[in-house]
Amino acid sequence: MRRHINVSLSSARPSGTLVAGSRLSHPLAHPPPTTSVGIWGRLEMSDSEEHHFESKADAGASKTYPQQAGTIRKNGHIVIKNRPCKWSGNHASLLVDMKVVEVSTSKTGKHGHAKCHFVAIDIFNGKKLEDIVPSSHNCDVPHVNRTDYQLIDISEDGFVSLLTESGGTKDDLRLPSDEALLTQIKDGFAEGKDLIVTVMSAMGEEQICALKDIGPKN
Repeated sequence: MRRHINVSLSSARPSGTLVAGSRLSHPLAHPPPTTSVGIWGRLEMSDSEEHHFESKADAGASKTYPQQAGTIRKNGHIVIKNRPCKWSGNHASLLVDMKVVEVSTSKTGKHGHAKCHFVAIDIFNGKKLEDIVPSSHNCDVPHVNRTDYQLIDISEDGFVSLLTESGGTKDDLRLPSDEALLTQIKDGFAEGKDLIVTVMSAMGEEQICALKDIGPKN
């Protein structure tokens, strides 16, 4: 004689959770995988499921790294308003992939935190930004890289063709917006000189930031 073991469900348990030791007497021998919260408050998942989680906080984490505000110094970099900056004074740079141009630290306030006043310049567009951060708090600092390429050609629409180390070409950059640098590049190329340009990259952006003249072409 075939015996059936009935399933006992407690109203206090989440829907789809089975009592330990029971079997399912439903025509479906293998019910769809379920996710439920067990008695220990732990998330339980079926072994047949693959779950992939992506942390939003980790997205783009490789583009920046944390640094305590009180340790950021002049000519350092900082991110302000999601832009990379650099500062070069006694105030800290902005959180915008900028260069810090000024950093000043106030005395400890009534809440026990000294504050850093950052004044910085966006390393790509030259805009000035400011921010005030408790000196003990972390700021985002951009990874700023510089790579040299040999200039091969300049297109009519302002794009440059650069020779990479692997022998390929990089053709996705425009001429710089800085007038002085732009003139040097155009004049040197027109004179037939071998030119090496330095490309600065940070937080997903790239821009030609410097020029090296290595003499006339052979």
